[in-house]
Amino acid sequence: MKNAIILHGRPDDWEYYGLEYPAQSNSHWIPWLQKQLQVKDIFTQTPEIPISFKPDYKVWEKEFERYDTGPETILVGHSCGGGFIVRWLSEHKETKVGKVVLVAPWINPGDKPESETGSFFHFDIDPNLSERTKKTVIFRSSNDVADVLETIDILREKIKNIEIREFKNYGHFCKSDLGTEAFPELLEECLKGNT
Repeated sequence: MKNAIILHGRPDDWEYYGLEYPAQSNSHWIPWLQKQLQVKDIFTQTPEIPISFKPDYKVWEKEFERYDTGPETILVGHSCGGGFIVRWLSEHKETKVGKVVLVAPWINPGDKPESETGSFFHFDIDPNLSERTKKTVIFRSSNDVADVLETIDILREKIKNIEIREFKNYGHFCKSDLGTEAFPELLEECLKGNT
């Protein structure tokens, strides 16, 4: 069975605890994409990571691994969720998955302590990661934050056969940047070669 896992990013603590904000797994374009994939008979899960504003790799790994992954699995990660997918695939070299789409991935370049990621991003990027996927694509916006643009440069340099899709003025691909929950370009990329 085809399936997909969509991983949210790292919120600020005020957003995580703020009652006026949805849970991270229900924010931005995530619920829209989940529904669009499900109506195409691609069972889609959106894990909610506890205390995600202060990432702990073991916690993310435990939540992520509750779901099945295999050669037909589409993995989508936004920001820190994209960085997690890069680490998880780098450390699970026996795993083959379907398409991987990293939307504005972030790996805390420079290991800035104010980001409170601890050892979350202390890992070696597997240069052959893309060989175990049907395709690995990064969505990059011209006006994203410097750390994300630096992350994308690092991933482009270290991972062979990674594709970069450039967007102009999409910010960090958040609802406030896109002006909508719909993200048709992401849906199109997920479905390309999967339907």
